[in-house]
Amino acid sequence: MTDKIGDLSTSCGRTEFLKNLSLDGTDLRILGELQADGSLSNVELARRVHLSPSPCLVRVKALEAAGVIQKYVALADAAALGLGLTVFISISLKEQSKPALAVFEQRIAEHDEVMECYLMTGDSDYLIRVAVKGMAELEKFILEQLTPIPGIEKIRSSFALKQVRYKTALPLPRN
Repeated sequence: MTDKIGDLSTSCGRTEFLKNLSLDGTDLRILGELQADGSLSNVELARRVHLSPSPCLVRVKALEAAGVIQKYVALADAAALGLGLTVFISISLKEQSKPALAVFEQRIAEHDEVMECYLMTGDSDYLIRVAVKGMAELEKFILEQLTPIPGIEKIRSSFALKQVRYKTALPLPRN
């Protein structure tokens, strides 16, 4: 595994490195198991992917070092935390220069309510997903946090009525 992962300190950039990364079936099984349950012990993970613990740990550490495994998290239930409103907000900026985009991205990243933010093609420049308790919190977020960001021209909101599908595990190539 370590010969496939290679050395990140070479002149090739991280994105190029990850594009050229070769993952075998065992690596993909490790990723699949950890995406399903990131709290697995190394011994249990090794059992599930049919390795002994030591080589399994070497592979996991190599995947972490390469940035394939970015971090381990606990996924909280939004409803249990009282965050019952999911809102998708499309944002258009007055200009799309690199400095204007950078200012917006830096400022939007400061807000805990913003769960995701994407630079888009099409009618809007950005699409953000916001999690709030309700309409009063959404109004406060829009008026006090979003609209003061310089360069915003238009804001359009859409409310999620029901979450039909939500997953965090990425689709893995089949070997």
